[in-house]
Amino acid sequence: MRVIGVVGLPASGKGEISKIARGRGIPVVVMGDVIRDTVKEAGLAPTDENFGAVADRLRAEEGMDAIANRCVAAIVQQGTPLVLIDGIRGDAEVRVFQGKFPGFVLVAIDSSFEQRLERLGTRGRSDDVTSAAALRVRDERERRWGLEAALAMADIRIRNDGTLAEYTDAVHGLLDRLERDA
Repeated sequence: MRVIGVVGLPASGKGEISKIARGRGIPVVVMGDVIRDTVKEAGLAPTDENFGAVADRLRAEEGMDAIANRCVAAIVQQGTPLVLIDGIRGDAEVRVFQGKFPGFVLVAIDSSFEQRLERLGTRGRSDDVTSAAALRVRDERERRWGLEAALAMADIRIRNDGTLAEYTDAVHGLLDRLERDA
């Protein structure tokens, strides 16, 4: 089984890669679903603040690799030659996946602050922030989880500051290569 992990700052394009992968029949495990499910089970509102607090709590109680460890079974359960993991947030998570899945490939998505802020204004998720100050706070929170170190560990980088069509073409090209190698 070949596992592809995707890492990037909020609204960099991780979800778009997932959408493209699903469209190609590649199963996707979304790490944020662990947080969303935990927030829902706790009866909390689905806000950025609650998602961040729950993610912080899980990492404090179970370690910085808590969410990755909770995803391993779901990845194995896919039973397919290729699986994509959406939403890696730290180097501890990368190390879990590298240890569990030989040939693990980490893809970093790079996008400017301005592009990401613009995307958040149109995405429509309950946890989306809409001000530059709020996005800076969210970026900093995710950096505390080891996001910068995870980005530095990437095997492949994709720039996502152009059009959606350009990004989609780049993602298809990447997935073509990785599927051939799976």
